[in-house]
Amino acid sequence: MIITDGYLRSDGRKGIRDVLAVIYLVECAHHVARRVVDRADDEDVHLLGFSGCYPNDYALRMIKALATHPNVGGAILVSLGCEGFDREGLSAFIAASGRPVETVVIQEAGGTRSGVEAALDAVRRVKVQMNAQATRVPMDISELSIGTICGGSDGTSGIAANPVVGRAFDRLIDAGATCIFEETGEMIGCEGAMSIRAASPDVAEAINVSIHNAETFYRAMGYGSFSPGNAEGGLSTLEEKSAGAYVKSGSRAINGVIRPAQQPDGPGLYLLDVVPDEAPRFGFPNTSDNAEIVELMACGAHMTLFTTGRGSVVGSVVSPVIKITGNPETFARMHEDMDVDAGRVMQGEATLDQIGDELFDLVIDVARGRRSKSEALGHREFVLNYKSIDAVGPACHPRRL
Repeated sequence: MIITDGYLRSDGRKGIRDVLAVIYLVECAHHVARRVVDRADDEDVHLLGFSGCYPNDYALRMIKALATHPNVGGAILVSLGCEGFDREGLSAFIAASGRPVETVVIQEAGGTRSGVEAALDAVRRVKVQMNAQATRVPMDISELSIGTICGGSDGTSGIAANPVVGRAFDRLIDAGATCIFEETGEMIGCEGAMSIRAASPDVAEAINVSIHNAETFYRAMGYGSFSPGNAEGGLSTLEEKSAGAYVKSGSRAINGVIRPAQQPDGPGLYLLDVVPDEAPRFGFPNTSDNAEIVELMACGAHMTLFTTGRGSVVGSVVSPVIKITGNPETFARMHEDMDVDAGRVMQGEATLDQIGDELFDLVIDVARGRRSKSEALGHREFVLNYKSIDAVGPACHPRRL
């Protein structure tokens, strides 16, 4: 099923957007990079980066994956000059992907104003190269990857919004797409149901190991994925929240378990495990919903389906975010940020299948260039922190017992 004309990349993947990524390599370069994006005043020039000064293998893998994401057509690296990030290695990696890339070192450029001007000149040059090599070719739905998370959940999330995503996932997978769900810390207790859906015994073992690791990690931290806002929204227990989060995955077989910055082996459904491998070193597995969106993007997701009961306004760089709420009051109050009103299920005005079909159609429309509401509002959030996660492959990892 041909859905759009995608941007062909040299590795054969296709993007639904053609973003120029301005990437800061340390917090000290953040301000200059942000000024560059602000002054570029282009909805397809996005800011992302890593704040840490000393090297981190996870962050390097993540930035490499994001800088060569199918929705990204070129990059500007903004370095202070003395941080630990391997800017030369990153630049070479991006160039090898066929994308134009330039690096601005603020200390060499002369400071803030000079660094901004140098980077703006680089943006202009790279945009010219991107436009010259932009090749649009037919893109099949089997080349589309979609992620999902939930945030600001309430009592309607597991009844309406999350099942709607599950219905849409089933349709997308049946049509040949790749779908990724995550939040193992919010699916503790659901491993038995997921194991039954595993495509193989190895995948079933990997699911159980991942959920066990999440439970162990959260116990060590003395922290669970259940907030006061969840309780205020009508959720009674973590188990109730977990069951609601799980139904976003739909009902199809789970083909594998992947880790951040790991690409799925092929079309189908995958569980993304974002919990660190070691005992807690850097704090929470994810500090915000956007940290989870970034990890979905690093696995190749062209867009993210974000369910929310109480309401959220976040979007993302690089990949569009589609918001679905199951709370009719939230949709009425925050309709300017919500893309899909799954609260009609709560009011008896539509079925889960009907709204799932609407979401499926919206996914295709966004792939064809329609801007989601967060895109149109200019939301370009990005979060990347330190984490300790080993590179793994293939898309199944029965380990860490």
